Amino acid sequence: MSVTRDQLLSVLDSYVHPLIGRGLVAAGAVARAEVQDDTAQVVIELGFPVQGISADLAQELGAKLNAELGLIAELAIGKRIDTHGARANLQTLPGIRNIIAVASGKGGVGKSTVAANLALALHAEGARVGLLDADIYGPSQPRMFGVSSARPTSPDGKRMNPVPAHGIQTMSIGYLVDEDQPMIWRGPMVTQALGQLLNETIWDDVEYLVIDLPPGTGDIQLTLSQRIPVSGAVIVTTPQEIALLDAKKGLQMFRRVEVPVLGIVENMAWYDCGDHRDYIFGQGGGERMAAQYGVELLGQLPLSTPIREQADNGQPIVVAAPDGEAAQTYRQIARRAAAQLAYGTPAADFPTIEISDD
Repeated sequence: MSVTRDQLLSVLDSYVHPLIGRGLVAAGAVARAEVQDDTAQVVIELGFPVQGISADLAQELGAKLNAELGLIAELAIGKRIDTHGARANLQTLPGIRNIIAVASGKGGVGKSTVAANLALALHAEGARVGLLDADIYGPSQPRMFGVSSARPTSPDGKRMNPVPAHGIQTMSIGYLVDEDQPMIWRGPMVTQALGQLLNETIWDDVEYLVIDLPPGTGDIQLTLSQRIPVSGAVIVTTPQEIALLDAKKGLQMFRRVEVPVLGIVENMAWYDCGDHRDYIFGQGGGERMAAQYGVELLGQLPLSTPIREQADNGQPIVVAAPDGEAAQTYRQIARRAAAQLAYGTPAADFPTIEISDD
C-alpha cells in the first residue's frame, strides 16, 4: 500500500524541534512534500538561519520518515527569514527585515563583545547581517572588527554605504570621527546622530540588523524603542546582583514599549581554571533572572582571555576560532534568539502595580 501525501505531512508535523516548539506543518516550515514511489521529496524552510543544524536535522527527519513510513527521504533544509515583531504603527526600514537590539542596564558586562559575536554568529549560520554601533559616546565596533581606519563611501553625498567587515555590513560614528575624539553632545544631538546612522546607511537586504546599544535606559534606548521598528531585544548581564538589578530595568523598559525580549545572555559566567571553574561574579544569576521574567536564557559565556584578546585585535572569537567552544556557544545563542523571534510566544503578562494615596 502506497504512502499518501497526507500521511507524509502527518509524520512531518509530529516532528517537533526544540527551537521551534511545534510540528513542522504547524510552523509553516514545509515548503514541499511529495511522495513518489518509495521516496519522500521534502523541502523544509525554517524561519531562522540553520547552517549549524541542517545536517543533523536532515538526518533525524530522514530516519523518522524511514522508520514510520518506510520511505527514502530526499530532504532540502533551508531558511526563509520573514519580518517579525515591529509594532503596527512603525514601518520597516529599507533594506532591513529584522532589528535585534543588544542591551544592558549597566556598562562593563561585555555587551559590545556579545553584540559583535552575535552578529558574526548569525552570519556564520547563513544569514545576511548588519551591525549598527549605537554607542555614540564610546563606539567600539570599528576596533573590534579591525576596520577602525575605514571611512564609509557615498554614492550621492547624502547616503552612506556600510563598511564591510568579516562578511557583514557595519556602521558606526567611529567611522566618521577620529578614534580619540570625544563626542561632547547633548541627548538630542545623540539621538539625531543615531537616526542618521540608521536611516542614511544603504543597508543591502539585511535579514538581521544587530544594534549595539549603549548601557542604560536613557534617550538613545527610548528613541530606538519608540521610533524604530525593533523586532526583539537581547539582554546581556553578568551573574552578580548589582549587574542584574540594572539588567532587569533594561528588560522592563523594552516590555514597557512593547519590544519582545528574546532572551538573556549571561556573560562572564565563570573563569576556567583548568581543573575547575571559578564563579568570580557569582553563579546562576542569569538563569534566575530568566525564570523570574519568563524569558529564555540564551546562553552562558565564560570570562575568557582569548575572547578579550581577539576582540581587541579586530578578530572576534567567532571569526578567530570558529570551531572553538566559545564560537559554538555564540552560534547556539544566535540560533536560539533567531528562533525565538520567528516562533517564540510572548511571555506571560505581569500585573500592573498601581500606587495611590488611598
